[in-house]
Amino acid sequence: MTEEEKRLTRRRFYKAEQEASFADAQAHATPQTQSPSYRLAFRDTEFLLREELRPVRFQLELLKPEMLLDEAKIGSTLVVYGSARIPSPEHCEAVRATATTPERKAVVERLIAKSRYYEEARQLGRIVSECAIVEQGMRQFVVCSGGGPSIMEAANRGAVEAGSETIGLNILLPHEQAPNAYVTPSLSFQFHYFALRKMHFLLRARAVAVFPGGFGTLDELLELLTLIQTGKMKPIPVLLFGREYWTRIINFEAMAEEGVINPNDTELFHWVETAAEGWQKIVDFYELDC
Repeated sequence: MTEEEKRLTRRRFYKAEQEASFADAQAHATPQTQSPSYRLAFRDTEFLLREELRPVRFQLELLKPEMLLDEAKIGSTLVVYGSARIPSPEHCEAVRATATTPERKAVVERLIAKSRYYEEARQLGRIVSECAIVEQGMRQFVVCSGGGPSIMEAANRGAVEAGSETIGLNILLPHEQAPNAYVTPSLSFQFHYFALRKMHFLLRARAVAVFPGGFGTLDELLELLTLIQTGKMKPIPVLLFGREYWTRIINFEAMAEEGVINPNDTELFHWVETAAEGWQKIVDFYELDC
């Protein structure tokens, strides 16, 4: 043995990738070796996709982003939720041209009126990224979105314009759902399970900005508020952009009046309209010098 091989700290088992290369080199075309049963289990996609392997897939979907984000020195995130349908200001006219009926025109105009939130999400991504906070060697408040278009794209875009990397947690859907162009490729993740995706949104979140959105945004917002309300998660700044929209969609005051939530539960979030206002709430909460 070489001196290196004699070291007590030297690994005694081959790594999985080495074992896989051995399997490739030793592949003899026989009925036995060509059977699916002979494949190494961790390389057998058909086996991993079996119903019985769902717990293993859960674990893999939890571990992969966690490990890669840790390796990328991502300490904490600013998570941005919001609609995938609100157009950017530069695309408003193109969206308006798609409305062919009076009913659709009314809906489109309401979406276009919300295009200012695209700019606010973009500005928020830029402001937080320009601060470039690093603590204990880990990057803090890295912008993280669902990786899709519209509000999500805007937040990633603002961060990129400030020279920062951004995170995108995309979800596999029956229809095409591609990551937006502003997500850092090495920080772009695709999920099968909504539950695991939502967990990763909040594991590193130190603030969450919620812009007008639909079912998905509501799901993410209400789960976040429930976690804080029940004490399962420590309080963080929750910024609701667009008081007019949200109070039309959810009557928080009525819920308190009906007794299904406590009056002080309406203090779990902050009403904001601008990126500067939202960032100030975060600065005040953490007493940041930025």
